[in-house]
Amino acid sequence: MSIRNWPTLERPRERLLQRGPSALSDAELIATLIGHGSRGKDAISLGRELIIASGGLHRLLSDGTSLSKVSGIGPAKRARLLAAFELARRAMGEQLMALPTLSNPRDSGEYLSARLRHLPHEVFACLYLDNHHRVIAFEELFRGTVDSASVHPREVVRACLEHNACAVILAHNHPSGVAEPSAADRAITQQLRDVLDVVGVRVLDHLVIGSGEPVSMAERGLI
Repeated sequence: MSIRNWPTLERPRERLLQRGPSALSDAELIATLIGHGSRGKDAISLGRELIIASGGLHRLLSDGTSLSKVSGIGPAKRARLLAAFELARRAMGEQLMALPTLSNPRDSGEYLSARLRHLPHEVFACLYLDNHHRVIAFEELFRGTVDSASVHPREVVRACLEHNACAVILAHNHPSGVAEPSAADRAITQQLRDVLDVVGVRVLDHLVIGSGEPVSMAERGLI
């Protein structure tokens, strides 16, 4: 039976408006975004399939590739969901920039994971900070394998100076999902720390983003 034929107070959209979004399940919230079902499946069933196909809600929000794995999610539904996910990431960015200071890797780890975990290719990025360790900006600088050939220290220095950064948090993702820092990760971190120190910019951390919790190279004692 289509959701449109359900009693009014049982429909997700009407319940959301009457009782608030917290009254809805994850699948029901997704159903309100995609609007209606497809191919004999109602919107809530599609929402459940999306969560299962992604391996959980967190993976769904950070990895939009799972949207193409579920039958019934066409371009229009996919566009609405991707737009909602991007709004969530931008809201997290605003929240991060509003913090009085970044005091530990957890402050930035969730945001950097949301920005980088879903990407199918490796990306090297910087989170620029002022002298109080408040966020100035986030920027993706390089794509490709993170090593001395693809990450150019001169460009990182230039970007830090353009943003007038006093400190920086480096980050890159491992599309394989394994966040263990490689020998190349350790080498480029040391190289960047040395060259940025010359211009008075501190490297506070280098976060490696995989499928689970980000790995902080500072916490590992590698910086």
